[in-house]
Amino acid sequence: MPVRDIRSLLRLLHDRGELAVIEAEVDPHLELAEIHRRVIAAGGPALLFTNPKGHDIPVVTNLFGTADRATIAFGGRPKQFVEGLVDLVHRFPPTAGTLWGARDLVRQGLAIGTRKVRRAPVMEVVEAPRLDRLPMITSWPLDGGAFVTLPLVYTEHPDTHVPNLGMYRIQRHSPTTTGMHWQIGKGGGFHHAVAQARGDDLPVSVLVGGPPALVLSAIAPLPENVPELLLASLLVGERLRTTDGPAAHRLVADCEVALVGRVRPHDVAPEGPFGDHYGYYSWTHDYPVLHVDHVARRRKPIWPATVVGKPRQEDLFIGDYLQDLLSPVFPLVMPAVRDLWSYGETGYHALAAAVVQERYRREAMGAAFRVLGEGQLALTKFLWVLDQPVDLKDPKAVLPELLRRFRPETDLYVLSNLSMDTLDYTGPRVNEGSKGVMLGVGEPWRELPRHFSGSVPAGITDVAVFCPGVLVVSGPSWKEEPALAERIAGAFEDWPLVVVADEATRTASTSTRFLWTTFTRFEPAADLYATRTRVHRHHLVREGSILIDARFKDEYPDELFCDPDTARKVDDRWKAYFPDGGVEMGDSDAGHLDEA
Repeated sequence: MPVRDIRSLLRLLHDRGELAVIEAEVDPHLELAEIHRRVIAAGGPALLFTNPKGHDIPVVTNLFGTADRATIAFGGRPKQFVEGLVDLVHRFPPTAGTLWGARDLVRQGLAIGTRKVRRAPVMEVVEAPRLDRLPMITSWPLDGGAFVTLPLVYTEHPDTHVPNLGMYRIQRHSPTTTGMHWQIGKGGGFHHAVAQARGDDLPVSVLVGGPPALVLSAIAPLPENVPELLLASLLVGERLRTTDGPAAHRLVADCEVALVGRVRPHDVAPEGPFGDHYGYYSWTHDYPVLHVDHVARRRKPIWPATVVGKPRQEDLFIGDYLQDLLSPVFPLVMPAVRDLWSYGETGYHALAAAVVQERYRREAMGAAFRVLGEGQLALTKFLWVLDQPVDLKDPKAVLPELLRRFRPETDLYVLSNLSMDTLDYTGPRVNEGSKGVMLGVGEPWRELPRHFSGSVPAGITDVAVFCPGVLVVSGPSWKEEPALAERIAGAFEDWPLVVVADEATRTASTSTRFLWTTFTRFEPAADLYATRTRVHRHHLVREGSILIDARFKDEYPDELFCDPDTARKVDDRWKAYFPDGGVEMGDSDAGHLDEA
């Protein structure tokens, strides 16, 4: 049966033993988030908090916090539909027999869309805004306030009325206003820009809850004019129920709560800090303000929330499910790209890998440009490119295959002065930075070292092998010796890739920690070095080893950690949360970073 709303999902999870109910009073300010982090770190269940302090609305978190729960919420049928659709396109023009064989696919396609209903749960109560009555959570000690962390922000283009559904964090400013964190490259922000140029308000509806498919659709990297509600309908397996709301937009009928209002053209306010999915705080910046005119809700709503931070958190399981769902489409949209994966361990935009066709010399670079020009993939900071099949999800499989073929003189490109993800603070300014592309195509030409032996330069205190060809070293901090990577660039010529980190052994201990440490703490134009460099035909030729300086720099935002008072509080109250036991307490500071 379709999972039409949060309540349907909760019933499914309860029946499968995947839901823990916490009846003890829990503070939405810091305490609730720390409980969530410890449970997800141990691979534990979804959490229903029935008694959030100061509120009479229950809060549910960790709905999607394992691969199994993501599959329960979103189902396996959509992937079969996508694969069938791609197969049908490959057999175009179809014969009568082909169409008959695809009749179930056609039937499913005809069921995609929306349908209007008169009576809807989300419209059971319509009232003036009192946002302080909603149990928005504060996740980290330096956060600027309480946030809606699973917001589904609906807007329409002022001219074409083509809708957009996106997930942009919402900070509560007052009982009637919130921030609207529209980052660059986001559809809602484009709609606001059009309205702003005219001096017009932009109507906005922030949906909370409803079919879980809305969450997946809101983060999907769909082409700009493809409505996300169509993908949601596909995931649900039927037309999405909508209803007239109290203002300009229809609302998704089965949502729990809807904040209905408008963003004025030039009204901004400081937003943040916020502990984000890169594992660090994003700083305070001015963002548009949403003026809420109405709150529509169920008579007894449930408030879904999530917590982001160092990987692996709940958002990673959602993102990986989405990538698996859309993977058959990538070769259709980008014909030279056979496989593609973005790494949630790095915040997704910091690193991606692609397997491409190399039918003639350097064709692979054309495919790399195609990837870097496609929608939200355009914000990718570093891209590995191979032409041989490999499990892209496993960096210990990808890097040796790439490095056996990689020639630093011709196969490393750094592109400066480009846009970069808003949440990546490794560049010189917000939204600006550089990109790197590393090619590993053609026949292997070298054997990779697997063990380190020999002397090390002065100051190097730790050396660890991550995988064949990749060495991690540590020594003085960036503050103590900013030029360390440049000084030691010639010391490890047998190793094609050397990462300079603050803690070498720890960084190399797991794939998750290696990816997170390396690619969230360096910017290609500022932090890449080689044994020797020279300019030839306007190309910077790099020879010998390539070094990445992934030490923590002074200008970076703080890493996310729970504050000591909240940590002690959760330690002391764990049995009150789970009096029957059965829920393991994980390490919230390490998350899944140290899992093999």
